[in-house]
Amino acid sequence: MKLLLDAHLLLSTALEPLNLSATARALIAAPENELFFSAASMWEVIIKRGLGRDDFKVDARVLRRGLLDSGYSELPITNDHAIALEALPLLHKDPFDRILVAQALAEGITLLTVDRRVSQYPAPVRSV
Repeated sequence: MKLLLDAHLLLSTALEPLNLSATARALIAAPENELFFSAASMWEVIIKRGLGRDDFKVDARVLRRGLLDSGYSELPITNDHAIALEALPLLHKDPFDRILVAQALAEGITLLTVDRRVSQYPAPVRSV
């Protein structure tokens, strides 16, 4: 299964893997799953780190390198992803989460998230 991890899961996976739920750890560790991270998540990390958020105190370059070295694939943001936003109901106002949902829809990838509001979208989203 192809899995796109949201920024919070990416940070937990990289920095505090013991804080992940058992379900999240099992899905991420399963060798048959293909793991992805979005350019939107890197953008979110950079912006929120710049705002001084304590939960985003990580160098995006180091995070990206660690994810790539761990076998994750990068998912760029395309025009198809941006256009898919138009079909999404406004269940969540966070633009980073909304683009991840749009990417999951457009690419047929399951989005893993810790945000229960995001999991309400009519899309391949799983709350873990």
